[in-house]
Amino acid sequence: MSRIRALLLAVSVFMPQLLLSTNSGQAQGIPQDIPRKELLILENPEGTIKNAGWFNIWAINAGSQSNGLQQAALDTLWYIDPESGLDGVWSNSLAADMLQYNADFTEMTAKLRNGIFWSDGVEFTADDVISTVMTQIKNPGMRFSAVLTSNVASVDAPNPYTVVFKLKKPNSRFHTNFTVRWNAIWIMPKHVFEKVQDPAKFDFNKPVSLGSYVLNSYDPDGKWYIWQLRDDWQRTTIARYGKPGPKYLAYVDPGPPDKRVIAQLNHELDVIHDIAPEGMFALAKQSKSTRAWFKGFPYGHPDPTLPAVVFNTQNELFKNPDVRWALALLIDVKAVAMAAYRGAATISAIGVPPTGMHPAAYHQPMEEWLKGFEIDTGKRKVKPYDPTVGKQIADMLRPSMGEQIPADPKEIARAFGMGWWKTDPQAAQELLEKAGFSKRGAAWFAPDGKPFTVRVMVEGDLRPVMTRAGTMIVQQWKQAGIDAKVDVAQGTLPTRRAAGDFDTFIGWSVETWGGHQDLSYFMDSWHSQFVAEPGKSQPQRNWQRWASPALDKIIEETRTIGFDDPKSIELGKDYVKLAVKEMPTIPLMAYNVFTAMDQTYWTGFPTSENPYTDPVPNWGNSRSMFVKLKPAN
Repeated sequence: MSRIRALLLAVSVFMPQLLLSTNSGQAQGIPQDIPRKELLILENPEGTIKNAGWFNIWAINAGSQSNGLQQAALDTLWYIDPESGLDGVWSNSLAADMLQYNADFTEMTAKLRNGIFWSDGVEFTADDVISTVMTQIKNPGMRFSAVLTSNVASVDAPNPYTVVFKLKKPNSRFHTNFTVRWNAIWIMPKHVFEKVQDPAKFDFNKPVSLGSYVLNSYDPDGKWYIWQLRDDWQRTTIARYGKPGPKYLAYVDPGPPDKRVIAQLNHELDVIHDIAPEGMFALAKQSKSTRAWFKGFPYGHPDPTLPAVVFNTQNELFKNPDVRWALALLIDVKAVAMAAYRGAATISAIGVPPTGMHPAAYHQPMEEWLKGFEIDTGKRKVKPYDPTVGKQIADMLRPSMGEQIPADPKEIARAFGMGWWKTDPQAAQELLEKAGFSKRGAAWFAPDGKPFTVRVMVEGDLRPVMTRAGTMIVQQWKQAGIDAKVDVAQGTLPTRRAAGDFDTFIGWSVETWGGHQDLSYFMDSWHSQFVAEPGKSQPQRNWQRWASPALDKIIEETRTIGFDDPKSIELGKDYVKLAVKEMPTIPLMAYNVFTAMDQTYWTGFPTSENPYTDPVPNWGNSRSMFVKLKPAN
């Protein structure tokens, strides 16, 4: 379907409801006694929260962390912005200065700000940092227990505003655990948790805030949360940038994509986290007050994340790299890009997002290596890389979009990506047979004689572009004779992902800083020391549960060099080569988020012209947006 036909279809679907009167009220079921001109309404992409009253972010539970908790109420030592930042990319938050390591990276010192207070009037000090660390070390299974236990030998405070971490072994990236890009190890209030018998079972309701907002109220059914600006907001770290504009923040579940569009057209939803491209096209056509990151195509903000087919490598079916490679060679990524984004996608064959500084650091320098890379099918060696796939996508779009599609090869690569893997059913068949699979008629069977069944978990309408990508991949695998099925997880995906309750899922385990070439944001968490046993909850990011001695060596060497050392890029390239050979995930494309911002009540949202932060409302650093927003006339 062409983009024009898709747009017309979207408009025809939405039009009957778009003609509804555009009320200036606040729907979503939130209290009506809050003045709309003081209220910023944002989508919580986690949807309706089952355990609505759970605010203990340090314990893994079914509660929400994107309901305003991490954005408005919590804080930690440092922030690093994926865009330009309020005052540069790096921000010293609870820390008063940059981190300090000793010569061999076995000790890290953090100097803390004074004059910062919790919302109940207790001063923030080094005791809170120590309590955050030791509570999680003493209670295995809490969110950051594994990373802190494996790294921290001791943590002490020579004075109330200095914390000294002594590490079990050199780790020049230890500070990144306390550095927010999306989230981080948030600091917990010692004076609250020291009174709790079991911190892993404590709901932290009502949460004591270290950020500039405090919880006002929430829906017991989990559909909305309201946060109110603290009277003493000056005693928080964000105050150095000014007073936040909105007095109230509402994080809501606005429902499926069509309802999000209607809510924004009715000015009842100021920030849509993400919608399908058709919804963005409809808003661009129907609303004069809606603004996206880009004014026009491709609209969406390119997050430094890498959507992929993520395998559960502890599943017997997917332990063999040959099987994972076979499934990769049965994918036509052009069709996936068209299905997911209507072509507004930037593909990537390697395990690094093609955004920010990464194309220059990784994609372009590794192109020749990719062209020469070979896999052994058991019968022959093949070169699977096709460097022209990005151009092919551009050529597919050009007839319907004309001059919006660049002709310059460099611009095509920037917009649509470089190359990807050839669709090669014959090589896939040879790899599966090499792994002990057999084909009977049109159907594939596993080595144990059972049908080769693959569930592909997707989030449903909570993340429509990823759902459509997964659906297309399932169709392609079915056509090849695999018993592939779409597994719609909806709001349970984070819980199931951590539990390992999936065969594959469409999502990401690769997340980067974006504005920095270092890959430790995700790579350090892929060390085998963090891989959980089957049936146990997996700590952050290595959702594929991939354990590799070769990767461990790369990570361990990275820990011994500085954050800005150019050698980290070379080690990053070593990771890329290993991940290509092993294929623990099948990288697809950058994640373009179609965040839509209504400027009826608030102005000053971040855009590509004013990129002080990204606009996506579930990020911890979206607090930067609050101090830039001003009431509209």
